Amino acid sequence: MTGALRRALPWLMYPSVMTLAFALFALLQLAGVSLIVSTYVPVLLTAALMTALESAFPHRNQWQPPGTEVKTDLTFMVVVQLAFPPLMGFLFTYALLAPAAALNLPFSRIWPHGWPLWLQAVLMVLAVDFLRYWLHRAAHESDALWRLHSVHHSVEHLYWLNTARFHPIEKALQMSLDSLPFLLMQVDARVLALYYIAYAANGFFQHCNIRLHYGPLNYIVGSAETHRWHHSRVPRESNANYGNTVIIWDVLFRTWYLPTGREVEELGLQDAAYPKSFLALMGAPFRR
Repeated sequence: MTGALRRALPWLMYPSVMTLAFALFALLQLAGVSLIVSTYVPVLLTAALMTALESAFPHRNQWQPPGTEVKTDLTFMVVVQLAFPPLMGFLFTYALLAPAAALNLPFSRIWPHGWPLWLQAVLMVLAVDFLRYWLHRAAHESDALWRLHSVHHSVEHLYWLNTARFHPIEKALQMSLDSLPFLLMQVDARVLALYYIAYAANGFFQHCNIRLHYGPLNYIVGSAETHRWHHSRVPRESNANYGNTVIIWDVLFRTWYLPTGREVEELGLQDAAYPKSFLALMGAPFRR
């Protein structure tokens, strides 16, 4: 690899992989592949690329996680991110969506169904992140919500898989904002799929241990460079950068934080005795 290419890669990896994920979705849809396969294949490819890039271009060698932490985060990925959302979708359908449909409430008229799909997807990203911004900010300002959210901040090594580490109760709260309103408005399933790809792929990058540079994108997307400060052990540094897929709401509401000339130091919580295993983390919010 030439020196020029090695210097350019930290700037190219994020836009290249994100473009690849959306291009693959479009190609699979054009080929007549089912929506669920067209959605998950780009996400799985992104996850595989994250693993390879973290190995080849680590941001910090000391962030390479021990096997026990990988096992914990794999469990979170399977249980909370893959198995739990369909259960919540089932509950949403029978407890809320079906009664709303029977009442013929005018939710669907709120959404601009006639817009191009890509523009609807952009609108959904902005709307979801606006709602999630306030939930995330409240999780840092409310003791009750922080008890749940501290599970996510218990990581001490940032790498792509710990994007999955959320308590299922907090995941349910998130889904009540990023899924339920849009299901009630009968948003096209392809728009939901595009949002999911953006959310998942960008989330992998946010938490990754890859040497990256975002430049002006640090003011637009929820980047690895800004999100690393959000996981700082120092509260005045971690109480910032609440954005998920985009970070424009942090810029607007003045919670954007990216100091120059230094990097984040220790990650995680100030409580050295905070649980580490999956089952212990499930009960952590309810400890005295």
